[in-house]
Amino acid sequence: MKILITGGAGFLGSHITNLLIKEGNDVVVFDNLSKGHKESVNPKAKLVVGDINDPAKTQEALEGVDAVIHMAGLIVVPESVKKPELYVLNNVLGSVNLLDCMIKKNVKKIIFSSSACVYGEPKNLPITENEPLHPDNPYGASKASVEAFLQAYYANHNFDVTILRYFNPYGPGELHEPESHAIPNFIKATLAKKPIPLYWNGEQIRDFIYVEDLARSHTQVLGLTGFNIFNVGTDTGNKVIDVVKQIFEIVGYKVSINDLGKREGDVAANYASSKKLQEAVGWEAQVGLKDGLAQTIDYFKKII
Repeated sequence: MKILITGGAGFLGSHITNLLIKEGNDVVVFDNLSKGHKESVNPKAKLVVGDINDPAKTQEALEGVDAVIHMAGLIVVPESVKKPELYVLNNVLGSVNLLDCMIKKNVKKIIFSSSACVYGEPKNLPITENEPLHPDNPYGASKASVEAFLQAYYANHNFDVTILRYFNPYGPGELHEPESHAIPNFIKATLAKKPIPLYWNGEQIRDFIYVEDLARSHTQVLGLTGFNIFNVGTDTGNKVIDVVKQIFEIVGYKVSINDLGKREGDVAANYASSKKLQEAVGWEAQVGLKDGLAQTIDYFKKII
């Protein structure tokens, strides 16, 4: 297959690109490089530099494509609270433009990178796909909005749609600037022997999924048709403070904690039930948290 990955120069996109190429697919990476890195793109992939809000460039990137994995968009929860209009422009309107360009190029299969943030504060744990959507921040609202548009394009234009609601990805290659995700910030602070930045005293419960496990979920759903929604997580919740303790155990020393208090847009706990995805395509997480942290620490040791 020839597959377009929007946002493919980013952390998750680069891992998915590598796996798709390894499995024999042709890959086009479409990225404006505002957050992604050109050097992260596999040399066997074709890179088209452009923005999903640009119809001409988007249609150029879609030429001859069989399916789209849509990952482009802004992802920082606190920023979304302060600047919601940016998340409407980039995440929602950009996605609608992409969908309209797909119609023009007769490409009607899409896998969408959604988020556990669409659930907000869940009433039940683990979270299943039947949990009502109640986003507590504009980032989550932008993802829920795109999901609604995808439902409409499935109904009106016969798209094949698979929505993957990620929980908390981590792993080698995460180079966001500024970095807003917990695990890379914890690891970088620990290796530099500086205080770890920690919200809520680390009492939040999260479902941390290793990036290569998450990448596999995209390739395993490529053959699905119709309209599908799946959680992608490990089925296990971990307190953030316990993740910090595991990092200390792996590196063999401790550093101090910088208590940052509350964080806008956060929820107290979320972790997934991924049973539906396992039943549909046989996917399950394979890399445990300790092993994944060790591999991530090894990566950052090499680049810091």
